[in-house]
Amino acid sequence: MPPRLYRVLPPLVALVVLLLSACRDKDQPDAYGNFETTEVVVSAETNGQLLWFNADEGQSLVLGQIVGVVDTTQLDLQHRQLIAQRAAATAHVTEVGQQLDALRVQHEIAGRNYERVQRLVAAQAATAQQLDQAERDYKVLGEQIQGAEAQQRSVAEEVKSADARLAQIGQQLAKSRITSPVAGTVLARYTDRGEFVQPGQPLYKIANLDSMILRAYVNETQLARVKLGGPASVSIDSGGKARRSLAGTVSWVSPQAEFTPTPIQTRDERKDLVYAVKIRVPNPGGIVKIGMPADVRF
Repeated sequence: MPPRLYRVLPPLVALVVLLLSACRDKDQPDAYGNFETTEVVVSAETNGQLLWFNADEGQSLVLGQIVGVVDTTQLDLQHRQLIAQRAAATAHVTEVGQQLDALRVQHEIAGRNYERVQRLVAAQAATAQQLDQAERDYKVLGEQIQGAEAQQRSVAEEVKSADARLAQIGQQLAKSRITSPVAGTVLARYTDRGEFVQPGQPLYKIANLDSMILRAYVNETQLARVKLGGPASVSIDSGGKARRSLAGTVSWVSPQAEFTPTPIQTRDERKDLVYAVKIRVPNPGGIVKIGMPADVRF
């Protein structure tokens, strides 16, 4: 080997190694993470036998869709009984009101009669006994009016109580219909038709898979390039060595640092503290699955 070439070769090899290393660093993702989504566990809100239930795993549900019904026979009977009681109480209120109107008319007449007898007594045209009788009639009718007014208030309270109880049973009847609180895909089913359910018992789990959240971790040096609402490029495996790139948006950045989670890698592994970030990624065709790993570049 010529001496001149011998002198040039080591620096050239070092340059090639540096270039390859730089290329590798450039191709290195900024962070790694796994996909997650908001999962909602729907539970029973009343007790009873599950008459029918239609929430199979993988089934798509729309917001407010009825997926099951709990037996409401006893509630329905109570509802009918209360309607009858309220109708009777309302009729009683009307009856007492009519009696009260009649008593007020009689009281007004008795009052005028009492005043007239007073004038007659003053003119010595009536006896003291007639005055006492007129006064007694007037006062008795006044007391009867007070009693009727109290009775009217009591019966009115019965109507209000029946209304409150009817509203309560109506709410319980509404809770007997199991509806989907969100639009999404059923991930798990925990019960079946014919089973007896109780309030708080999980029935199924649902999540909206139209968009997914990639939770990743970045170190302090990378944090300056992560902007809330900023773009991010997310790569996932699409079979073999091919990878598919998805456009995401940074939706959350942790305000506090935490120690590096064990299964998470960062670009600079020498950093002990990292910041969690969430990247919202559209999920066309459901290609992204919960727990799927992904790379991210900011």
